[in-house]
Amino acid sequence: MEEPLVPLVPMSHTAHIRSHRKPRSNASTMAMRAGVAGGILGSVAVAGASASAYAAEPVTQTIELPTLTADVASQVAQSADAMQQTAANYELQAERDAATAKAAEQAAADLKEAKAEAKKKAEAERRAAAERAASRAAERATLTSKSTSTSASASTSASAPASGSVATVVSFLKAQLGDAYVLGASGPNAWDCSSLMQAAYKQVGVDLPRVSQDQSTVGTDVSLSNLQVGDILYWGAKGSAYHVGTYIGNGQYLDAANPSKGVVIQDLSGYPATGAVRVL
Repeated sequence: MEEPLVPLVPMSHTAHIRSHRKPRSNASTMAMRAGVAGGILGSVAVAGASASAYAAEPVTQTIELPTLTADVASQVAQSADAMQQTAANYELQAERDAATAKAAEQAAADLKEAKAEAKKKAEAERRAAAERAASRAAERATLTSKSTSTSASASTSASAPASGSVATVVSFLKAQLGDAYVLGASGPNAWDCSSLMQAAYKQVGVDLPRVSQDQSTVGTDVSLSNLQVGDILYWGAKGSAYHVGTYIGNGQYLDAANPSKGVVIQDLSGYPATGAVRVL
């Protein structure tokens, strides 16, 4: 028996090209697709149920972590600023304390130096102060005044020098009239009171001490009512005299008075001497 003939179905003109062939579907592929679809739908259903459950539950607590963190940062910054300011204040106070201590030390040193300088000046001006006092009193009389001499000054007047030695001393002294007074100077154009006396009496071989205190202790003590030309007059206590001069007669004496007068002749009545000594 012959098999029946199967009619031939004409093929598409593109059927021989693989990409134009219609893919075949099989059972396994369809099953896989169905499973995937079912899984997706199940997940969607579960998610929907969960969302509904959470949506139904009320919120009872709110955590404000960002706000809390910002507050803490601000407090920390403020605390750091405060500590920095405190440290700066301590440092400034320390600098002020150091400056105060240094200023106190400097003030103490300055005071000590000032006291030493004052003491030195006082010592140097001790004799000069007494001579300035003598100068103020002597300014009331003129160098050539003789008419105002009292009887006391007349009794102390002496005759002309009795020896050449006295004349030599007086001559030397008058030759220095107008010279300057300089404390500590010893001639030839500037003197103080004691250096002038020393130089004058040295002309006749009498060696006097350098200072007025010692010159008041040499020779023989003489009463002021019994003066002779050439006697040495002194002002101040014997042994601590602050000024000396030479009596030249007629109630007058010659001395290196002070910086404003220099070597001059003055009236004894204007500033009476304390005592006198005789060395000639």
